[in-house]
Amino acid sequence: MPTIHRLLKTLLGLGIVRQLPDRGYALGPGLIRLGDLASRQLGAVARPHLRTLVEELGESANVATLDGDMVVYVDQVPSPHQMRMFTEVGRRAHTHDTGVGKAILATLDPEQARRIVTTAGMPGHTEHSITTLEDLERELDAIRRQGYSVDEQEQELGVRCFAVAVPEAPTPLAISVSGPTSRVDKAFADRAVPLLRRVAQEISEELRIS
Repeated sequence: MPTIHRLLKTLLGLGIVRQLPDRGYALGPGLIRLGDLASRQLGAVARPHLRTLVEELGESANVATLDGDMVVYVDQVPSPHQMRMFTEVGRRAHTHDTGVGKAILATLDPEQARRIVTTAGMPGHTEHSITTLEDLERELDAIRRQGYSVDEQEQELGVRCFAVAVPEAPTPLAISVSGPTSRVDKAFADRAVPLLRRVAQEISEELRIS
């Protein structure tokens, strides 16, 4: 007990926990700063690899992580095209209809994935959005088999996205490339998916070293 109290005192000083009126403890606001720092570090590791994706594919590249029951975009390198997909860093989005979200869900235990989606809900952002748990679970099975996910105009009409989860990442993580459907087509997928897999593996290895 003395060791526990000593540790709690340190965590209180850092703002990681806070003491409640009944002398119990709860998570504190310092965790927000820690989460923000971790996100920036993930973005810094991924950014050179995102640049590689943009240089070779010409479309916007993103990296996102799981934040509770949503995904949050931690970095992006935009496409050089005038008409391009832009995602604000720090933006939170649902998992069920984003490429990165579905890629991450497919790596989780099915019960955990179900719990995340049930908690967040499944709003239909476009007519192409998946809005039932049954349809999503079929989609996740397909993603596990093929090793990548597709946002088929589910978040925004006219935009297609391919995404791959980063294997063995310290936190659920996925990278993606996205752009207008007129450019991001079957031929694009044939080039993009192998490159996404390679880059995801490189990020994984770098995260393990760091």
